[in-house]
Amino acid sequence: QAGFCFFTIDPSAHVDNAADNLSESNLETVATKMEVDGIFDGFAWRNFYLGTRFELNDGSVLTFTQEALLRAVVKYGRAVAHTATLAGVIQKANAERPFEIEVSVDETDSPTSPLEHLFFANEMRRRQVPNLISLAPRFIGDLEKGIDYRGDLAAFESQLHQHVAIARTFGPYKISIHSGSDKFSAYPIIGRVCGDLLHVKTAGTSYLEALRVLARAQPTAFSEIAEYCRSRFAEDRASYHISTSQTDIAALPPYRDGADEAVYLDEVVGRQLLHVTFGSVLTRGQAADGRSFKEILLACLGEHPDLHEELLDKHFTRHLSQLQAG
Repeated sequence: QAGFCFFTIDPSAHVDNAADNLSESNLETVATKMEVDGIFDGFAWRNFYLGTRFELNDGSVLTFTQEALLRAVVKYGRAVAHTATLAGVIQKANAERPFEIEVSVDETDSPTSPLEHLFFANEMRRRQVPNLISLAPRFIGDLEKGIDYRGDLAAFESQLHQHVAIARTFGPYKISIHSGSDKFSAYPIIGRVCGDLLHVKTAGTSYLEALRVLARAQPTAFSEIAEYCRSRFAEDRASYHISTSQTDIAALPPYRDGADEAVYLDEVVGRQLLHVTFGSVLTRGQAADGRSFKEILLACLGEHPDLHEELLDKHFTRHLSQLQAG
């Protein structure tokens, strides 16, 4: 009713992260229980997936072994069923207007293998999920919030080629790079391999640039927000895959003035502290004078539009130039 037309479905709570480490017999037990629960609505998934050579548009062919299929089904079976249910709700609510759907499974414990992506993609098509515009898998390596990619770039590129081929074959839909901000070392690869099938999510670090405006213009207000973030970190980090720990936060010095800007806004611990607590800051945080942090931040941006524009221009120019560098 508010006019939104782009919806991200995140079924991560229905992903079975234990699937990667279960024995084949245990996988079989779990898969059989899923059949009993009606997850596949009678579809003969074993025969279909084990008996099919999946030819991708780049000329490669993927096939499932029984073990690989069981891992994909156990890991993502309930997630695809839940996604299809939510997509039906979205479709019904938007019967008279255009809409788009994105699916995100990036906030999970282990990477999405190409075969698991293929299973997920084919289930989206088989279950007739409408208007699927992008899918965000969990990539190999670490794509943490607000910092550069950590991992083997050659391995990342090799597997990304497979993910893109699957997206072109079963969609086409965009490969969505969630937690995509500041992945500068990987951007040339991402831009070159994904081409026009690319969505990079950078909203979180745009927020950090807004906080940078506040740090320069109203350091006392920024200091209050930073201390509030410390109090929220232990709880707010629970839904994110980040390496920064509570011990790291405790060792972070209090924000005093502009000399500390880099510590909070350019270095890993400070950036991740501010990043994962954004929801608390903008919805419930209050300054000592009773004003909400959201009110303070928006007023500051309104008073310093030139500085805000300058910082955003620098921020996005760096992102876009690296994405185009490949």
